[in-house]
Amino acid sequence: EMQQGIAARRLGVVAHHITDAGSAIVVDGFSTVHCAGPTPPSGTGAAVNKVREGKEAYVHFTTIPTQWRDNDIYGHVNNVVYYAWMDSAVNRYLIQQGGLDPVKGKVVGYAVSSGCNYHESISFPETVECGLRVSRLGTSSVKYELAFFKAGSKLAIAAGFFTHVFVDSTTRRPVSALPDTLRCALVALQPKPVGP
Repeated sequence: EMQQGIAARRLGVVAHHITDAGSAIVVDGFSTVHCAGPTPPSGTGAAVNKVREGKEAYVHFTTIPTQWRDNDIYGHVNNVVYYAWMDSAVNRYLIQQGGLDPVKGKVVGYAVSSGCNYHESISFPETVECGLRVSRLGTSSVKYELAFFKAGSKLAIAAGFFTHVFVDSTTRRPVSALPDTLRCALVALQPKPVGP
């Protein structure tokens, strides 16, 4: 209930357009925030992929230099920093490739869900390569999947997800359709099917 309340406050008016489906909040037909405990039930879409994937599974890459302040008392990059990296990688792509203007634009994205699994640590002054892809594209929402790689490494040191709901910047209600430039940029992040 506490997470649901936080999500509702963050979304403001958008919360009126989100339906409660048992233990998860559903936007555009898929779960975005689990509300009943630390482990999401299977099938909610809120779980993070725990498999260590390689770079070939991602479509777009951003290089992120670690900073001295990223290290925690244990001498490695703190877990919360990965969330900031996800936010920055996604929004940098949306601004540069999708024409998103978070200050003056008619459409803005609200983060409604995120999660991350950690496989290996990294420390300052190492450099991180962030892989990005879209796993689900709805009418007004998108689920990104991201992975972090040490420079020169082929396996992810961490992998997470990030879900945006796009809203009208004035009414704060979900848009009925994404702007064409934004949708095209998001479609470009969907992995190409592999097969014969």
